Amino acid sequence: MKTTDFPQGSEAWLQVRAGVITASRAKDARSRLKPLKGETVGKPSAKMLAYAKQVAVERIAQRPVDKFFETWQMKEGQIEESNARQAYEADSGAFVDEAGFITTDDGIFGYSADGLIGEDGLLEVKSLFSSERIVDLIGERDVSDFRDQCLMGFFVTGRKWIDVVLWAPALKNINREKTVVRIARDEDEMYLFEQDMLFFKALADKYETQLRSI
Repeated sequence: MKTTDFPQGSEAWLQVRAGVITASRAKDARSRLKPLKGETVGKPSAKMLAYAKQVAVERIAQRPVDKFFETWQMKEGQIEESNARQAYEADSGAFVDEAGFITTDDGIFGYSADGLIGEDGLLEVKSLFSSERIVDLIGERDVSDFRDQCLMGFFVTGRKWIDVVLWAPALKNINREKTVVRIARDEDEMYLFEQDMLFFKALADKYETQLRSI
């Protein structure tokens, strides 16, 4: 496991992620079409294929090939992340060690951790600004949208649990701005995730080899 401390969204952070299979795209990396009759596993989706091609080209270019557009939600999210971390520490009594971009030793897979907790824990902060997202995610304590990202966190770091902080500043008046949902590592689930990641890596490898052999 290797760690860099570049701020998220910075040029250095974007550069170090180029060509790496990242947690934020893990959902795309394992997305498949619905299996057809006679198939045990669905074929790669358009998102999976597009992302594999992006990884392949970035490996060769050694730089990002897509422009990074920072939305106002992303800017606000970076500001609110610190508030969420402080609130989590105050309520849990745990110390959160800030971390940067973490990769496997071979540099193939990466995860931008919002925090490390003790020897076994990770922190993942999700700042919510959309009314629909606030109601749907906090009302149901639903973190399924972020599960693949969290699984990559386990895969890269080897840690045992992640506390996902759903942070909604709009709910401050009712003291509900912070909702914590813990995801525990499950080895059966991790086995399936690893197989999917190896499949995706092989796909990106194929595209890279194809380009280099032209």
